[in-house]
Amino acid sequence: MNETIQLQKIAQLTGHKAAIYTLVEGSTVQYVYSAAGDGWVVQWDLDDPKMGKLIAKVETNIFSLAYIKRKNLLVVGNMNGGIHWVYLDQPEQNKDIDHHKNGVFDIQEIEGFIFTAGGEGMLTKWSIEEGRSLESLHITNESLRCIRYHKERKELIVAASDNSIYILDIDDFGIKQVISNAHNNSVFSLQLSADAKHLISGSRDAQLNVWSVEENYEAFTSIPAHMYTINSMALHPKGHLLATASRDKTIKIWDAYSFKLLKVIDTIRDGGHVNSVNKILWSTHENKLISCSDDRTLIIWNVELTV
Repeated sequence: MNETIQLQKIAQLTGHKAAIYTLVEGSTVQYVYSAAGDGWVVQWDLDDPKMGKLIAKVETNIFSLAYIKRKNLLVVGNMNGGIHWVYLDQPEQNKDIDHHKNGVFDIQEIEGFIFTAGGEGMLTKWSIEEGRSLESLHITNESLRCIRYHKERKELIVAASDNSIYILDIDDFGIKQVISNAHNNSVFSLQLSADAKHLISGSRDAQLNVWSVEENYEAFTSIPAHMYTINSMALHPKGHLLATASRDKTIKIWDAYSFKLLKVIDTIRDGGHVNSVNKILWSTHENKLISCSDDRTLIIWNVELTV
């Protein structure tokens, strides 16, 4: 069976004045928030993407972002380790907390709490209701880069710049397992397969490594996926496609079950980014793929699999 990808570039969005580092879905699925080195958080309407709306601004580079719908709250992580709580309906409640050091590289809402990954190697759990830290664990002396959650196993999965992946129990914050030397360089990105049986990791070593969750995260396969760092990964809402984004300026589309490469999205052939692709988001709104880059733009893609 021959699988091919049909690709359409829907729009390229401009307005940020510096490299764009992160993307999250917004108040409804048709909205996406982007945040960048200019300190801006911008809202984009995927149905009418021509004009972005500036909704928040901080004083330094933003590396990470989470949106808490029930609070209409943005939790923003900056390059210095600060956490900004931005209440879009109640700005008088906004607060800035100096917490991490050397950057906040990921923010995730998991089981009603916020978890942040710090550049000093510390993982912190936060109360959303109170906007304060509850518990912190110093995992390593290197940066923590990415957090994912295996719901059935109640495991936090944390990627680190010490080349390792850490598996933690979400209830007691204890480290259950360490995949030491998971890569030959910093582990930047993680993704669980749709059936949660495989953990996929991407690294500065440009390898895409796949781990068998049910076999205690034993190595399943390793793929030389890109020329340079794999910065981000995203799973199609239906779970059958995986996208990877790299410092080599490309986005690659893979079969999420066989890990067969289906499509390379690049600058010349597809009108892709001209600098490092830093983050990708596969929206649940019409399954649009959104990418952002050091080139200060976002691109909205339509990606369809045909057999």
